Amino acid sequence: MEIANRLSQIRLKRGYSASELAAKTGVSRQTIYAMEAGGYVPNTAVALRLAQALAVTVEDLFSLDPGESASPHTEKVSLLPDAQPIEPGQPVQLCRVDERTMGIFPSPIAWRLPLADAVLLEPGKSAKVELLHEDDSLDNRLLLAGCDPGISVLTRHVQRAGIELVVAQRNSSQALALLKQGCVHIAGSHLRDEATGESNLPAVHKLFPRKSVSVISVAVWEEGIVVAKNNPKSIRGIEDFPRRGITIVNREAGAGSRQLLDSNLRRLGIDPKKIRGYGNTANGHLPAAWQVRTGHADCCVATRAAARVLGLDFIPLVSERYDLVVRKQHLNLPGVQALFDTLNRAAFRRELEGLGGYDAADAGKRIA
Repeated sequence: MEIANRLSQIRLKRGYSASELAAKTGVSRQTIYAMEAGGYVPNTAVALRLAQALAVTVEDLFSLDPGESASPHTEKVSLLPDAQPIEPGQPVQLCRVDERTMGIFPSPIAWRLPLADAVLLEPGKSAKVELLHEDDSLDNRLLLAGCDPGISVLTRHVQRAGIELVVAQRNSSQALALLKQGCVHIAGSHLRDEATGESNLPAVHKLFPRKSVSVISVAVWEEGIVVAKNNPKSIRGIEDFPRRGITIVNREAGAGSRQLLDSNLRRLGIDPKKIRGYGNTANGHLPAAWQVRTGHADCCVATRAAARVLGLDFIPLVSERYDLVVRKQHLNLPGVQALFDTLNRAAFRRELEGLGGYDAADAGKRIA
């Protein structure tokens, strides 16, 4: 049983930086970050000074967290009948109904009106919008561009620290370009260098001056071929893509999955024109896998997580690292520090690994 804490959330709510809180309580800024990340448990005197500085009780800041135990907790639930086939590994939401705990399979597609702060009135380089909420503050928001489905897990966890992660769905090349233009705080990337097999660093070094950005690991994932359950077309590898009766759905130009497919086609000497569906694209791992789930395509190149959440089969091709790239001038933003703290939390890593088959052992590690 470990100590859970709300120190980061309460500190940000009070408007203190880590340095300011450290000065008020007689500890270092690094100690504040270590406590918030769960790597350091304060003694009684430090806990009391923190509570006094933040005008809360010690119990508000720290509590025993049974959820951090090493062995996972299991429970028997009643599954709500579902029209679609279900498979082990799919995510389940739980809700208590009278005496029963019901489990439902949430849709990977957001069938809802989108979250919004404004509606567009006049498009253009300097667009005009009508605000839907006059009193909304944007100070607690970070803008991240990326395509990893697992970012939704990070979004939920970082929100507990009072930070809202606004995600723009972009492929890795587009995300890095937006970061270079100063349009986003963070870019998510999984670009694998064909020559070296290294993830992201070669692409980052080409775009950004030396020491101008930091690269932080989120997880290692498997990327490969997503096929229908039981692989009815008996697809064994990319060499089968030109076969008669096989239709693929591709990713857009610049996507890491598209680059992985193209590098394999070059290695095998396969002309893309011979592949049915090569020109049909889906913008994202889940949208591509959804085309396979609905039968509009027989296969695509995407992550194991995308296959798993939709109950599809998966043929691995490579393991690669998904990283976050941040400009140096943004590293000390309270929201960015809260995000880094979240990456180091056991609860975040456990959920990411459980839902998507990721290896999050090095989450939060600075790669460059």
